Amino acid sequence: MVTRFLKTQLLCVIFCFQFVSTEIIAQGSEAQRSVAPRDSTLWNIKAGDVIPPVSLALAGFVAQGKISRHFQEKIHAQYPNFHSKADEFLPYAPGVISLGLASAGVKGKHKLGDQVILALLSNIIAQGVTQSLKRVIKYPRPDQSDYYSFPSGHTTTAFANATILHEEYGQRSVLYSIGGYGTATAVGGLRILNNKHWLADVLMGAGVGIGATKALYISYPWLQQTVRRMKH
Repeated sequence: MVTRFLKTQLLCVIFCFQFVSTEIIAQGSEAQRSVAPRDSTLWNIKAGDVIPPVSLALAGFVAQGKISRHFQEKIHAQYPNFHSKADEFLPYAPGVISLGLASAGVKGKHKLGDQVILALLSNIIAQGVTQSLKRVIKYPRPDQSDYYSFPSGHTTTAFANATILHEEYGQRSVLYSIGGYGTATAVGGLRILNNKHWLADVLMGAGVGIGATKALYISYPWLQQTVRRMKH
């Protein structure tokens, strides 16, 4: 049983590493091409902003139904008595770390005040999308406790906060990105192991969390500029 659990965690780490690698390559390519003035950073969209969330969301739709049920049957058969409450607090860990670093004076992409605003807005937007989908789709959970399974709210929160940590400190050290997305991936795995979500729920939740946060970071310079114009 321990060996199987380690294999599951290894798959999570591999997924995280592949995701972060895609982000770094995309950012590196963009940095080499971009020599534009600062004003052109408004609405600056890179491949790394679009490909991961869209791919995860599409994977969620593809895995919905038979694939997720088959995967869940295997997991539940291997870990019938698994239970952990770690997925209740881990989703917030990457965001707390990012704000903690800013509070300690570690320079990120934005100052502490802006990070607080970004953290609040990204989580509100991401959860707004997820909760709306839950109430429209009404898909049953694996444990049949209710009909709000798709997408996973915990996973949405985890990946939204992991993306905040990545955006703020990923360029400072890749370890922040790996740690944040590794934690978020673990949350998704725990939701499946706890029999609270299907694989499709977790994939879609990850896509929504990343996508909402990326969209906010892309639009934030424009929002700041708009607020300044309104003040004047």
